Amino acid sequence: MRPGITGLEDEAITIIREVAACFERPVILFSGGKDSVVMLHVAVRAFAPAKLPFAIMHVDTGHNFPEVIEFRDRCLAGFGLDLTVASVQAAIDAGKVADAPSRNPLQTVALLDAIAENKFDAVLGGGRRDEERARAKERVFSHRDTFGQWDPKNQRPELWNIYNTSLRPGEHFRVFPISNWTELDVWSYIQEHDIELPSLYFAHRRPVFRRGGMLMAETEFLHAEAGEEVFEEQVRFRTVGDATCTAAVESSAVSIADVVAETSIARVTERGATRADDKISEAGMEDRKRQGYF
Repeated sequence: MRPGITGLEDEAITIIREVAACFERPVILFSGGKDSVVMLHVAVRAFAPAKLPFAIMHVDTGHNFPEVIEFRDRCLAGFGLDLTVASVQAAIDAGKVADAPSRNPLQTVALLDAIAENKFDAVLGGGRRDEERARAKERVFSHRDTFGQWDPKNQRPELWNIYNTSLRPGEHFRVFPISNWTELDVWSYIQEHDIELPSLYFAHRRPVFRRGGMLMAETEFLHAEAGEEVFEEQVRFRTVGDATCTAAVESSAVSIADVVAETSIARVTERGATRADDKISEAGMEDRKRQGYF
């Protein structure tokens, strides 16, 4: 195992066990993406051979790559875990939000509704500090008020890895067990444990078009506009979020080892290189997190 990974895994297991000890209704967010897959595997190892004592939830925009949804269901079935789906489409149908070309920001309403309905008091996510500046300054145990909002100027200290998990009624925590991991750490762990991932993470040929300097996939949810030429390219995805705002990158990496080698020389984070929704403004992610986003 790459030096440092064992220590990161131990830290993540400690955080996950702390959640189990301190909260009554914790839930793991699981999208089928690499970070949530690694977090799930670490969580299963943290309690083995006992059953994972957490619920599993996916906030579903309805605009997903089909390969990811197929993998999501197959992965959870392999672990014998049930899935709760928080549906953005259901929130649209109920008139709580208006549909938009990209449903990624609309996940906030579906997430907060599901937390309230299920009375979840700790929500574990696969966010990492190296991804984006707002995530870089967020605590591992990130307090949310009764509206699900995050106040970056009023965060609790985490000295010597001692966590303050006190809650008032209606509040909850977002918890990030792999916050200190890098993209290379994640891929090194995947390589060490031979973890299966959706096929989109590896090089394949598909129709794409250029928009905003990024290669967007032509799908049923996103189409090229006038002046945008669709062409076939060999690509892979570094992240597999909503299909309307997740870009691909040119790549020849067809194996985990190839991706590890490619990631080791990358100079732009996966969100910076492939997430169109993060380019709305310099503070786009922080603004969404203040409102209750992941």
